[in-house]
Amino acid sequence: MNWYLDAWKNYVTFTGRARRQAYWMFALFNTIAIVLVSVADSVLGYPGPYGFGLLSTIYSLAVFLPGLALAVRRLHDTGRSGWWMFIGLVPLIGWIVLLIFFVTDSQPGSNPYGPNPKDTPAA
Repeated sequence: MNWYLDAWKNYVTFTGRARRQAYWMFALFNTIAIVLVSVADSVLGYPGPYGFGLLSTIYSLAVFLPGLALAVRRLHDTGRSGWWMFIGLVPLIGWIVLLIFFVTDSQPGSNPYGPNPKDTPAA
């Protein structure tokens, strides 16, 4: 749960690096939250088109910037610029490339985006 909260604390921090674990734990908790909010939409009678109701839409808009910032920091951790996020606009191939980047291990040592987060002790 701390990984999820850390992403919210760094709401729009696009600088620095983020570990693989931080990214994927945020993705896991975000998926769980979307399922719970979607169920709440259905129970409260707010279902909308494509399964996104009022609460789901509000949650998705709220989590957009923290998720984007974390994804950019994850790309920085692999030694890539945040501009690589635009490759996701290429149908299918772009998402596969991003997935490969997100599962790639950290670049050892420091890179232009900062020190390796694996080398720093946990707070």
